[in-house]
Amino acid sequence: MPESAANRWVLLIHQIPPKPDYFRVKVWRRLQRLGAVAIKNSVYVLPRSNETVEDFQWQMREIVAGGGEASVCEANFVDGLTDTEIEALFRAARDVDYGEIVADAQRLVKELAQGGRRPRTDGGGHTRPELGRLKRRLADIVTIDFFGAPRRRAAHEALARLEARGRPPDPRASPAPPSPAAAPHGATWVTRQGVYIDRIASAWLIARFIDSEAQFKFVVPEGYRPRPGELRFDMFEADYTHEGDACTFETLVTRFGLADRALRVIAEIVHDIDCKEAKFGRPEAPGVERLIAGLARQHAEDRARLEHGAALFDTLYGALTASTEAAETASTKRRVGRNPKRPRPRG
Repeated sequence: MPESAANRWVLLIHQIPPKPDYFRVKVWRRLQRLGAVAIKNSVYVLPRSNETVEDFQWQMREIVAGGGEASVCEANFVDGLTDTEIEALFRAARDVDYGEIVADAQRLVKELAQGGRRPRTDGGGHTRPELGRLKRRLADIVTIDFFGAPRRRAAHEALARLEARGRPPDPRASPAPPSPAAAPHGATWVTRQGVYIDRIASAWLIARFIDSEAQFKFVVPEGYRPRPGELRFDMFEADYTHEGDACTFETLVTRFGLADRALRVIAEIVHDIDCKEAKFGRPEAPGVERLIAGLARQHAEDRARLEHGAALFDTLYGALTASTEAAETASTKRRVGRNPKRPRPRG
């Protein structure tokens, strides 16, 4: 979808049923994670891009599936609010977020300076969950800081002072793999045009681990009817798409029982980037996100994005596999060293 100077903004206009309460809260929290700001009651805005349009489309479908009503439209404000005023709303919202980071970091530094007792500390005296939470939260805010809020630098500096006292958090453990399942062969896999992180990664996963003869087809999703033998992914009501809180990549890994630990790590990375959250907090996620964004800017054609994305994920998979094997080898040596085999007595 080409950028248009005439439509600088994308709007989500919704009506959500008053009950259940949790659904309204869920939608509000997701909009906060996307970085959207309200310009009127139930009218949210984001700066227009391929990614933000897609984010609002997914949110619209979730609202409709929950019994509400929603529309997504591109807009240019002619009267009333000006572009400058809307940008100021975004900066003000992010400054509040950065202010919370600064306050939390300063509180922890003060407690450490006073020698307060902190449970589950590392060698530098930090509480690992708190340090990790602040780092992930800061990374999330930077991602949705579209117009460079003034307090961004203060947040980075406050967190740097806090981090200097301890080590970064350890990677989180991966869940146990599911059982393997049968896979199709030579199917036509259909998805939406304008592929991005979840669809690029899912297409790589399909071609590399599920269907080595897969053919890919890119369509406009509205009104598309699948032909016999086609499998849809990362589309509304697709064969393989978001299920619960899982992104499409996670769904594919689960449904086809892919037990490779490196794939589970990639699933965590893709989830956090696609869902705009820090559920797993993988340290590789920010770098992968920047590479995918650069790839999308450089290549407008979907097949080119898949080709270059496949090279990216091949490299990432190789690196993760190597590090996993090295860690397992080291763990085996430690176990052997602790429990050497004793010679069996003769006689």
